[in-house]
Amino acid sequence: MRLILLGPPGVGKGTQAKILVDQLAIPQLSTGDILRSAIAAKTPMGLAAKEVMDRGDLVSDEIVNGIVSERIDQADCANGFILDGFPRTVAQADALGTMLTHKGMTLDAVIEITADAGTLVSRVANRAKETGGARADDNVEVVRKRLEVYRELTEPLVAYYRGKGTLKTVDGMAPVEEVTAAIRRAIGR
Repeated sequence: MRLILLGPPGVGKGTQAKILVDQLAIPQLSTGDILRSAIAAKTPMGLAAKEVMDRGDLVSDEIVNGIVSERIDQADCANGFILDGFPRTVAQADALGTMLTHKGMTLDAVIEITADAGTLVSRVANRAKETGGARADDNVEVVRKRLEVYRELTEPLVAYYRGKGTLKTVDGMAPVEEVTAAIRRAIGR
């Protein structure tokens, strides 16, 4: 099973990914984690990323795509994976499609988890109160900015994958267990 989880910040993609990892026995591939692992393992793409990051620059799509490609080739991805945080743009989605085609793979589904923006801001504010602001992104202004960036850069992926017939939409406003059940129905599990 090869899945992408899409949705705005705070919608619960990470929570759902962890549950699905356990239920489907496939890894969650978070671009941040992949990047750190590639750098630590000193892969060719990891070394390229480190050089860019050491200069204080943003890692290019080419390097991110290469790191994701290297990660997908690892043995634990043989039965599938859950992409969380990648692709973020239509250009990355195009690159992912080409990459998977070259590997003889296809996506099984793209799960869009939806939620009202006002509710997401409230969720993050509540999480900040509960955790004492343990996460740097548990800040209402940061979340509003991240929602704006999501709408601008990542939301176009909804139409992109709808056009490819792989998009499944799930209401992220429901309790966690109900969201999980809806995702499982959407992927036929």
